[in-house]
Amino acid sequence: QVQLVESGGGLVQAGGSLRLSCAASGRTFSRYTMAWFRQAPGKEREFVAFTFWTGNTLYADSVKGRFTCSRDNAKNTLYLEMNSLKPEETAVYYCAAGIAATTTAPSYSYWGQGTQVTVSS
Repeated sequence: QVQLVESGGGLVQAGGSLRLSCAASGRTFSRYTMAWFRQAPGKEREFVAFTFWTGNTLYADSVKGRFTCSRDNAKNTLYLEMNSLKPEETAVYYCAAGIAATTTAPSYSYWGQGTQVTVSS
């Protein structure tokens, strides 16, 4: 069992930056693929990035070069550094934990409650 709690969301102007954190409970955090998804109103949940237990990462094309996903296994924490934010990236951001390294939301077994990110124009 893994419990996830996101933090760090808020209101930022277009072009600004935010850093999200996801604190995980459980002793096997380091063995999970950890991912970030986001969901805007009226839209499906969208893959943003994941970090495999080895530290390898994969990003959605739309965020490559602007977002950095990282993990600190000693602190059981996942991070998402977001730069050059755009208004269309306003959404609830969720962290998720799963076994497989995949971009599909149903493959992840554990989810946080989400944190709101609002980017103003």
